[in-house]
Amino acid sequence: MSQRTDRPPSSTAAPRPRKTYRHGDLRAALIEAGLALAREGGPQAVVLREATRRAGVSPNAAYRHFANHQALFEAVRAASLGALAHAMEIELQTAEALPDPTERARAMLAAIGRGYLGFAQAETGWFRTAFAFGAFDVEVPPDPARTADKGLNPFELLSHALDTLVQAGVLPAERRPGAEFLAWSSVHGLALLIIDGPLRHAPQDMRVALGLRLLRMVEDGL
Repeated sequence: MSQRTDRPPSSTAAPRPRKTYRHGDLRAALIEAGLALAREGGPQAVVLREATRRAGVSPNAAYRHFANHQALFEAVRAASLGALAHAMEIELQTAEALPDPTERARAMLAAIGRGYLGFAQAETGWFRTAFAFGAFDVEVPPDPARTADKGLNPFELLSHALDTLVQAGVLPAERRPGAEFLAWSSVHGLALLIIDGPLRHAPQDMRVALGLRLLRMVEDGL
């Protein structure tokens, strides 16, 4: 399975602070402020009072849009998942353009994992926020905030890549059920080892090499 290893980890542009807000913009402004806090300090940094301060309004103004801190946090978490989906879709673009169905399917699965690992390293605060405190439940109702251009959240993007493997005849249909959980746990585990575990100080070339081996292992083991 061919991989591209020379590109930097995927990232998403930082929200730009605004000085004033039109009527109806405050909810978006508070989420923007929460995203900036999460990017800087992870899930613990998403504090309602600080978000209102950055948005330039009083704490009481936030309650017209968010009942409490948890409501704001869930909105920031959803936006973080949307940013992850965007990073994964960026990696998918080249893979989806490949003409050969087998090569395309394999490249799509690798792109999903590469985008996930790259986002965890480039946007660690958002990545931690996306999966903090019980975090992302695959059974929750659809939420456009958790998606990017394809309208799929990160879990659904992985499922889409696995379905493409089955359609291309690479993955036997009888081995498809549950495959997303096996692939996800493997890649998520490496992401955590890199950002929080013994690989956090590993050289970048070592991280890349381990990522390539893991993605090949995932495909071979499904």
